[in-house]
Amino acid sequence: MTNAALAPWTGPHGGFPRFDQIQPGELGAALRTGMDGYRADLAAITANTDPASFVNTILALEVCGRPFGRAAALFGVYTSTMNDKAMQALEAEMAPVLSAFGDEITQNEALFARIAAVHEVRAGLAPAERRLIETVYTGFARRGAALGAAAKTRMTAINARLATLYTQFSQNILADEESQALVLHAEAELAGIPASLRDAAAADAAAKSLPAPAWRFANTRSVMEPLLTLAATRGVREAAWRMFTTRGEHAGAQDNRPVITEILALRAERAELLGFASHAHWILDDNMARTPDAAMALMRKVWTAASARVREEVAAMQALAPAPIAPWDYRFYAEKVRKARYDLDQDEVKPYLQLDKLREAMFWMADQLYGLAFTRVTDVPVVHPDVTVYAVGRGGAHAGLWYFDPYARDGKQSGAWMSEYRTQESWPGGTAIAPIVSNNANFVKGAPGEPVLISWDDAVTMFHEFGHALHGLVSRVAYATLAGTNVKRDFVEFPSQLHEHWLATPEILERYAVHYQTGAAIPPALLAKIETAKHYGSGFKTVEYLSAAIYDLAIHVVPAAEAGAIDPLAFEAATMRELACPPEIVMRHRPTQFAHIFSGDGYSAGYYSYIWADTLTADAAEAFAETGTFYDRATAERLHTAIMAVGNSVSPEAAFRAFRGRDVDTNALMRDRGFPVA
Repeated sequence: MTNAALAPWTGPHGGFPRFDQIQPGELGAALRTGMDGYRADLAAITANTDPASFVNTILALEVCGRPFGRAAALFGVYTSTMNDKAMQALEAEMAPVLSAFGDEITQNEALFARIAAVHEVRAGLAPAERRLIETVYTGFARRGAALGAAAKTRMTAINARLATLYTQFSQNILADEESQALVLHAEAELAGIPASLRDAAAADAAAKSLPAPAWRFANTRSVMEPLLTLAATRGVREAAWRMFTTRGEHAGAQDNRPVITEILALRAERAELLGFASHAHWILDDNMARTPDAAMALMRKVWTAASARVREEVAAMQALAPAPIAPWDYRFYAEKVRKARYDLDQDEVKPYLQLDKLREAMFWMADQLYGLAFTRVTDVPVVHPDVTVYAVGRGGAHAGLWYFDPYARDGKQSGAWMSEYRTQESWPGGTAIAPIVSNNANFVKGAPGEPVLISWDDAVTMFHEFGHALHGLVSRVAYATLAGTNVKRDFVEFPSQLHEHWLATPEILERYAVHYQTGAAIPPALLAKIETAKHYGSGFKTVEYLSAAIYDLAIHVVPAAEAGAIDPLAFEAATMRELACPPEIVMRHRPTQFAHIFSGDGYSAGYYSYIWADTLTADAAEAFAETGTFYDRATAERLHTAIMAVGNSVSPEAAFRAFRGRDVDTNALMRDRGFPVA
């Protein structure tokens, strides 16, 4: 009997994974069987006695190992959203196995020889084929395909150990988030906390069988940020802040501090093996920034203006506070200043921000910009009952599937993210494949029948992650390796950050920001206040992010000879001193919970990419603003054809020039954040 995790995705809507037939316990066997099939496909490529060509080598590599790819995608769904103890054990078992398999492919000398041979004669091929060859060749070379035997052996050992450490880091955070919560037993301690959050906390406490009265606030960002913003009791805010910001920092089996130090040492050694001065130099060499110095220069430019703005924000808050502003006070008193200065607070806005209505708003935006139609379907099995599925159409044709998994639960990683179950492709002579993408969040369910109300920042995050999903859904690229979000790390955040801008448009708010009790549209006067206050808090948001991004880059430029002696928290303290970071703010992700950079290589030495991409975002947003509307048809069509649809089939620099007609104006970023332009 075929393992369901390996089976082709068939059925209506372009086919889909059969979560109703998949047994999580069989995923390990599926991955191992899939690897064997992948090896057989690779052996067929290398055994071919014909001269290496695009078709018999590059295209053959593009389509081999498909059953393994399906199993790996499903494994990712389970480990990120359904990671119970059994799945955690399987994840720990398979992480080094999967890493070694990746190295086995990269270090296949016969395969790389054929890739290199095609790379040598690529000039006569079509642009899309040349781009694919260049991407494949560079990927193999950057991962050590040309190293000597001893270096390859060491590389495999390093990568296997890193895979284990990344899994350990993630599981340590998850363990702290699941085992720690802020539990309140006195109603007086709930002062300032909105009813929706109180009710959700009461329901959570009841579900955990805590003796009443009790309110249990989960240790996740979606709960902690509104609590820190609105809780009137200072002791409650401090307890919440300390719990949230020290995840992964407690002595014992779940301490991420030694994990980080070992990760840093191994990354630095790997970079040295590959001929780079540091891990950061290796990462940025294949991104738009090219060098750590270029990325740091942009961040330092913005830091000066942002930290100056923070000093202004703190001075205004201190006038209202009876004691010096501490990090657990910042959001609370910032909200008071917002109320005093702009007559605007979250309590006034949040009743108009219903999760379901915002989902409808995103669909409307996608229709206006790209002609996409989202239709709920119930004949597609899901991994958990909370997940809903939508068929996506464009011009009457099927364009993909979108899965939405919005609620927190045990075993689900924190935060919000987009993932891709299947990437779009349509190469000549092949079968066109529609994408399957998902958006995932960690909102807390309300009482049965009650709408879930979210903060403005969480609404922005929804539009951000949906921007990633749209990047995958509107892709029109021949080869999956170049399609959708498979772009440079410091370019991938550009489409997502750009789509945040549509939330605040009157067209969205007037239609979908309706009061959860009365159904009344958000009042024009409140819209005007939101617009007037749009730059308020930009100092805090920018410094909170930049401090983390600068830390990430600084710690990854340390050479191999020194990396193994780094204390990640001492390095944090030294970096913040060197920056003269305002003491009222800590890094958005403190080291022991900085999953972006320590749970995998993805954003390591690359957290700067959000600000790098935001230079593109701000300039692109001005392109719409210059037309007088964010729904200008011609500009939206240009965004679609030049940026969203092309993936990595053209360079990011060329894609942006095709959209804007010129290179990026970095001063647009300063204007967007309300900072002075030099």
